[in-house]
Amino acid sequence: MTFEDAKKEIDLLSERLNHHNYLYYVKGESQISDYEFDKMLERLIALEKQFPTLLQTNSPSQRVGGEITKNFKAVKHNYPMLSLSNSYSDGDILDFHQRTTKMLDQQIEYVCELKFDGLAIGLRYENGVLVQAVTRGDGVQGDDVTANVKTIRSIPLQLKGDFPPIFEIRGEIYFPHESFNALNNQRMDDGLAPFANPRNAAAGTLKMQDSAEVARRKLDCWLYYLMGDKLPFKSHYESLAAAKRWGFKVSPHMAVCSNVDEVFDYINDWKRGRYELPFDIDGVVIKVNNYDQQELLGYTAKSPRWAIAYKYKAEEVSTRLNSVSYQVGRTGAVTPVANLEPVLLAGTTVKRASLHNADIIQALDLHENDTVVVEKGGEIIPKITAVKTENRQSNSTVIQFITHCPECGTLLERTAGEAAFYCPNSYHCPPQIKGRIEHFISRKAMNIEGLGEGRIELLFDHGLIRNVADLYDLQYNQLLGLEKTYESEDGKTRKVSFREKTSQNIIESIEASKSIPWPRVLFAIGIRFVGETVAKKLAAAFTDIEQLSQAGKDQLVEVEEIGEKIAESVLAFFDDLDNISTIQRLKRHGLQFVSTNTESKLSDVLGGKVIVISGVFESMSRDEAKDLVEKHGGKVAGSISAKTSFVLAGDQMGPSKKEKAMQLGIQLMDEASFLNLLTNHHG
Repeated sequence: MTFEDAKKEIDLLSERLNHHNYLYYVKGESQISDYEFDKMLERLIALEKQFPTLLQTNSPSQRVGGEITKNFKAVKHNYPMLSLSNSYSDGDILDFHQRTTKMLDQQIEYVCELKFDGLAIGLRYENGVLVQAVTRGDGVQGDDVTANVKTIRSIPLQLKGDFPPIFEIRGEIYFPHESFNALNNQRMDDGLAPFANPRNAAAGTLKMQDSAEVARRKLDCWLYYLMGDKLPFKSHYESLAAAKRWGFKVSPHMAVCSNVDEVFDYINDWKRGRYELPFDIDGVVIKVNNYDQQELLGYTAKSPRWAIAYKYKAEEVSTRLNSVSYQVGRTGAVTPVANLEPVLLAGTTVKRASLHNADIIQALDLHENDTVVVEKGGEIIPKITAVKTENRQSNSTVIQFITHCPECGTLLERTAGEAAFYCPNSYHCPPQIKGRIEHFISRKAMNIEGLGEGRIELLFDHGLIRNVADLYDLQYNQLLGLEKTYESEDGKTRKVSFREKTSQNIIESIEASKSIPWPRVLFAIGIRFVGETVAKKLAAAFTDIEQLSQAGKDQLVEVEEIGEKIAESVLAFFDDLDNISTIQRLKRHGLQFVSTNTESKLSDVLGGKVIVISGVFESMSRDEAKDLVEKHGGKVAGSISAKTSFVLAGDQMGPSKKEKAMQLGIQLMDEASFLNLLTNHHG
């Protein structure tokens, strides 16, 4: 493929991906399948790797992340990010209305908006391209988090329409409930403490050093205020209507209110309606709509006089603790759950609340039949915040965390430094077996469709599967007609069954999974701490399961991002004879435990050279740099030695590596020289 052909295809793919991204993440529409979208994106990334000079900062490929940011540069805001005055009563809103009316002596129109509970962000666009994203910080300056913000798919990297050449737009980055719950479930599976609420989780995620991990967490963003010199709008509402046309995700829940009574109607409507939203709000923002009036009202030292926030009080209730039960996750982590006397909270009946771990139970000094105070953490997860000890019965005994697994009776273990207790009986404890199989069939692993919605549990209950290898022994006539009725947590019953079409599709999907490549198979087999990214790195370092199973600890930690904790988990997995037996059965069924990457090299310009990569790069991630080295015949090493040919040195290169390279007289090659070497040879 010529350079010009590649450019044309990259431009076309970028345009199509941006269009479908906007439809899905901003308008909530879908015209193509996830598979078609992923294939287009894979093609774009492949072309950009082959022709690195064609990679643009606003490419859709930047959504997947990969850039490493060691330090976040402080940036001064062009327009200070002020806070809003907060109110908690109708009287405060009336006072605000009377002040603005008195100061202006004019008819006032307000815009009411939801007050999103997330992290404030300022986005700067030049010629329709996102060039910078900065956090609030202290209001005068914040942190540059552009690389991480680019992974948020609802934030446009390239605008469309009649946008101004330079402007800023303010918004709120947040965790949707679905993403937040998935993140906390994964953390608890991994034995980590769950995040307390979506807001804290969003703030922590946005400051992560690895943008690829930020991308996986699926943050979202609402945009709500446009700023710039000589903007052609007379009102706030008009400006946001334009921003929506340019491709920004603007809330559909705004309302223009012509008087204060309509403002109160809006506040009261959302006081009830907020519980039906798929994200958190903690109140309502009221703004004077007209820009000229905003200018006349001006600012105090800390906040605009033309806006105020009405904050809802956190809703909490008291109820009785009936008992504490324990759930065992896929990795064996044991989570205590409080079973409560049913009580209405935030629009739903709450019967259970997570207690997270033994430390929480101890901190609450929880006793049997205690009266507990429950609130919804971030309006999502019911949690016990306090105990009313004055109601405690004199003969009530303290709740003690269990010592043995509630499912298989094995003595629980707790690793130093970890919050969770674990059942070590990984391969014979029923919920761990079922959880491991559910992980194995998931979309990012073996992608075996049709086995969700309780069907794994049904197969397990009928003795048809006891480990992942059993899936490949299943026959159509074993599935057909199986059914079971389950009672869900809300007391409703549901039926799970295998009918003709479902059974046939499952058998075909199991057969098709045999072509899933080695990195995903490695992820699927469920080695503890080996997530999707770690599996890719291990699969790149060890081209088949035999190499990996025979690797020692020193070899494993040589792989980029593989620390002692992961290495020890890999060693423990292959020391278990049951795991070895399962792997052998999967191999006999034809699964891919060998790398089948037959992609031809682009050149041999780096043939025989050993290269160490260190630092942060402008046009590529470290993974992409490694890929380029290997495609041009080189080998990437994790540490500098006398065998190192040169160090590909980016910004913020580690000082110890730099010092060692200088001691050994090894060349430090910068990014531009490296790409020039490859491009000139290729041309």
